[in-house]
Amino acid sequence: MRRFTQSLCLAGAIAISGLLLGCPATKEPTENQTPAAGTSATYPAAEGFDQAGSDPKAVALADTVMRKMGGYDAWNNTRYLAWSFFGGQYQIWDKQTGDFHWEKDSLVANYNLGTKQGHVYRLGKDISATPAGQELLGKLTPIWNNNSWWLLMPFKLKDSGVTLKYKGAAKTMAGQPAEALQLTFKNVGTTPENGYEVLVNPTTGLVDEWAYFPAAADAQPAFRRRWADYTRHGQILLAADRSDATKPTRLDNIATAQTLPEGVMSSPTPVTKLR
Repeated sequence: MRRFTQSLCLAGAIAISGLLLGCPATKEPTENQTPAAGTSATYPAAEGFDQAGSDPKAVALADTVMRKMGGYDAWNNTRYLAWSFFGGQYQIWDKQTGDFHWEKDSLVANYNLGTKQGHVYRLGKDISATPAGQELLGKLTPIWNNNSWWLLMPFKLKDSGVTLKYKGAAKTMAGQPAEALQLTFKNVGTTPENGYEVLVNPTTGLVDEWAYFPAAADAQPAFRRRWADYTRHGQILLAADRSDATKPTRLDNIATAQTLPEGVMSSPTPVTKLR
């Protein structure tokens, strides 16, 4: 079975996506890829992961996060992921084929992230050839990149171009103990200067919080948000809460599936949300 290996990355600012940030263009390992020297065989690093520049303790912590989220095999074998992103967007991603079904208000798009081909509909009418349709088709890969990163970041800690550093003991916004990982990027994406701090719960091994730095050397992040309210979906855990210190914020309608009813990924109109 072929598994789609598109990266999870923001390729540019798009007003329709709501909350946007930079992230690396990365590539997941294929099923038969030999793990890089020194990496965990149970969670193979993607080709191009900065093993030499990463701290062994940070890599071990990333392995723990993957294991606690369900494990690499469970992540690898999960086929369909669905979720609503901020601003009313609903999407379903076929991780095997790269097909992407996206909805917002009266707009529906069916697109393939590998071929960059697809169709856009408004109120069920194909508008792909119109300027508005062409504009949206050009934005769908960056929209998917950004929206997916907000849902799936803990599964992407050993992607291509990533350097992981262990920053030691830390505290969450709520004052709870955590272990801090720093993510920086080498020669990937349109904004490789970005950085992230990921706070891992030392008891559960799960991500509790993340912070985004427009420049990795910035003293203060542009935002700090919770990564909480974990629920098991199929074989993996996914978290819905992305609140900051003052405002509740969630990703809704999160679901996984191994099969879908016929026609869902090509529907010209909004579909019944997965459960």
